[in-house]
Amino acid sequence: MQIYFLLSSQALLLLIHINPKLVRKIRLTKAPETLEELYNELRQKLQLVGEFCIQYEDPDFGQAVCNLIDIAELPSEKAVLHILWSNEDIPSPSPPQPPAPSRSSSISSLDTASIGSPDSIHSVSSVVRTYRRNVSQWPTPFPVPAFSYDVELILRKGNDMFERTGKSLQVTRDVKKEILDKLAQDIFAVKAYPETHEYESVAAELVNKHPCLKDPGGGTGYAGWTTSIKYKIGNYRSKLRQAGCNEVGVNRRIRTEEEDDHGANRRRRDDGDGGPEARFSLKKPKRGEVNHVPDHPENYTEDDLEDLRSSLVEAMKKKNKDMEFIRQRMDITFSLRRKQIVEVEPMVSEVLERWPGLFLEEQIGQEFTRVTTKDLMGTFGAALEMFTPRLLKLYRARKGAFSRDMETLLERLDEQTSDITRHRRQAAVEGLPIFLRENTEKLFPRCLATDADDQQSKGIKMGVLTDDDDAIIDIALVLEEAIVLKDIPDTPTALAYLFGLLYALNMEFPKELKYTFETIQHIFMEMSTNCSQRVRSFKTKLLCQ
Repeated sequence: MQIYFLLSSQALLLLIHINPKLVRKIRLTKAPETLEELYNELRQKLQLVGEFCIQYEDPDFGQAVCNLIDIAELPSEKAVLHILWSNEDIPSPSPPQPPAPSRSSSISSLDTASIGSPDSIHSVSSVVRTYRRNVSQWPTPFPVPAFSYDVELILRKGNDMFERTGKSLQVTRDVKKEILDKLAQDIFAVKAYPETHEYESVAAELVNKHPCLKDPGGGTGYAGWTTSIKYKIGNYRSKLRQAGCNEVGVNRRIRTEEEDDHGANRRRRDDGDGGPEARFSLKKPKRGEVNHVPDHPENYTEDDLEDLRSSLVEAMKKKNKDMEFIRQRMDITFSLRRKQIVEVEPMVSEVLERWPGLFLEEQIGQEFTRVTTKDLMGTFGAALEMFTPRLLKLYRARKGAFSRDMETLLERLDEQTSDITRHRRQAAVEGLPIFLRENTEKLFPRCLATDADDQQSKGIKMGVLTDDDDAIIDIALVLEEAIVLKDIPDTPTALAYLFGLLYALNMEFPKELKYTFETIQHIFMEMSTNCSQRVRSFKTKLLCQ
């Protein structure tokens, strides 16, 4: 594993080669000042578990590898680090290839080294392999895979013939099956439920690489392949569902109107992918989730993970919490937690009871990374730093077009004489729902500091709760009338945590605040290319400042 550091005056950007098939980029808000801080950052950002040491390439000695003993020894501007595990039995990065189609054969593996066994979580004697996607964006162009030797030979000759005569290849059934099977595996490794334009991008690249496959007649030349690929993916999902893949398995059953509280009456469909006649909503990624419902770690059954969950609940009850213990078990139980949250859709109060560790500040960010591969606080903080001057300029330029709320917000900002940066960022986020013509009181409700917790949060579906005067004493997060996090230092941090929890709990953006959260998703976090016209217009105005 190699880690490349690119140093800047404001932040530390890391490009991380975890294994030959997994490359990650993360951003630190500042360069580590101590060796211990560097270790902690690597553990937290990369989810590294177990004992390891760090070596660096010394430019003074021809890039010879030396042990990193003091942080001052780290070369400036650019450094290459090597992580050496104390456990020698580290698995190869390639996942096993079972005979039957399954999630493990198609999704890139993230090897979490040395996560302890159920009996001793701190043990480094075992290695847990989890299968999670690591590609957060649809690749453009889509890389068309290499096919079997005989098919590649047929295509090569077909391309030569097409170049000479312009005639398309007469594709046999066996050749077409080989092409579609291979494409389906590679597509699923990126996304289980692609959009129409993504199917089209695959078909277009296939025909671009192999012109002999172009559809005869006019049109795009790949419309037929687009349809074939779409149907093949549906069939492939059905095979994976039968093999036990969690991500498509959550759509195996649908509820009927007569189903009782115990779920006794359920109607089974042969294909949970749905169609025009489907009367239910697919439980699929809709907001840039990369690992929506991953499969369980290798060699861990659902009962094993349930035992770990119970131990997590007990660990959270302790006054002096073992945060490393909690972090490790939260990581290994991720698949069970996502399966329960996505499939059952429990109330927030039930999740609080079953998964209390999910509402720790650190775990909100970690869970967001597990689901999306994005660094929640780092990405949000960097975006807020970049957009705050533009947002405030935009607010001031157009404040007359809005209600008195925008003028009051800016007047309150102008009255501040200390900690100006903090107040500017607060005004920037509080102005979002105002500018987007949404109800700011729904997102930033206020209460009396003397009220009891249940009275403060009563009637609030979700929001950043503050006291009723301008001298903010406490900031809390409310979900479904329950205060889930308190003592948050500032409003932007609270909003970032709220955004992260919506992903962690698989909760829909509230309709009355749809455009505000879509702005965070699309502009701040850069998690999707599709957005509403209102947010697209807002982005255009913002970038023109």
